[in-house]
Amino acid sequence: MREKKPLKRRVNLLAKEGVTVVDWKDVTLLRKFLSDRGKIRSRRVTGLTPQQQRQVATAIRNAREMALLPYPSQAR
Repeated sequence: MREKKPLKRRVNLLAKEGVTVVDWKDVTLLRKFLSDRGKIRSRRVTGLTPQQQRQVATAIRNAREMALLPYPSQAR
């Protein structure tokens, strides 16, 4: 049988940078939560709490509305 590797827990980026409230104008921070295609990364990938993930998702949606961040692109 194969041995299972211990799971490497993803570091919470917001806690690491000392961010308490996510602002939609902070584009450099929000880009860290987007994939190369412009999709929002999941909680399992980002290591955020559910409340933080909701804050990030809302901030990304607002930044997209203000044309600061791209909408997801289609794979071709």
